[in-house]
Amino acid sequence: MILRGLFKGLFLFFLPSMAFASGGFTWVNTLAHNFELHLPEHVLTFILVGVILLILGVLYRAKLNRVENIVIPDDGISIRNVFEAYGEFIMGQCRAVIGEKLGPKYFNYISTIFLVILTSNLIGLIPGFMPPTGHLSTTLALGLFSFIYYNIKGCKEMGVVNYLKHFAGPLWYMAILIFPIEILSNCIRPMSLALRLKGNMDADHRVLAIFSDLVPVGVPIVFLGLGLLVCIVQAYVFTVLSMVYISLATAHHDHDDHH
Repeated sequence: MILRGLFKGLFLFFLPSMAFASGGFTWVNTLAHNFELHLPEHVLTFILVGVILLILGVLYRAKLNRVENIVIPDDGISIRNVFEAYGEFIMGQCRAVIGEKLGPKYFNYISTIFLVILTSNLIGLIPGFMPPTGHLSTTLALGLFSFIYYNIKGCKEMGVVNYLKHFAGPLWYMAILIFPIEILSNCIRPMSLALRLKGNMDADHRVLAIFSDLVPVGVPIVFLGLGLLVCIVQAYVFTVLSMVYISLATAHHDHDDHH
């Protein structure tokens, strides 16, 4: 009887809740209504993502403090092994895209932005939750944050004057044409990052909700798998583009670099 009740509970949670979500029901919305939290749903879900990551970070730190030899990894799958494997992956990407010298300097930002976006994407796969990255204000805020970050780092690395000079191109007599084009291209980047992430996550969630309504058993599992792939790919694309922008902003262009 206990197992029967457990399976029935799981069935009632995972299958109908997808349909409820597509009809407007979400756990965060219900919680906000009960506690009279006058904040948009995507903001509350984004706060929830931050709390989850904060708890995981505290658990990882507590685990690290109990380790006698930090060089030796844990046996099997543990939160420490997962986090350190993730760190090695991101560090490799930073070195490959930004460079061996500058890559490690931007590891903290890159590792954080990827984890935040990935968790925000993945939470939308849980029945009854809407991904905060499916809302334009969230993705635009992330895009603007990345935009401000790499421009500030570019000014610090090259100096404000030299940083502005690289928008003018190598030929001074072409600067009057190249400079406004480069500035416009640079200013469009946060919007392109935001629309790409928002569009893909919103479309993925809508497809999953539609097929959950039409065929609630079996078929949604296939789209959950595809949704998982979309979540990972979109977080990775956003992060890689941010790394490319950082690399372009902080690269020292001299005679040897052109050769």
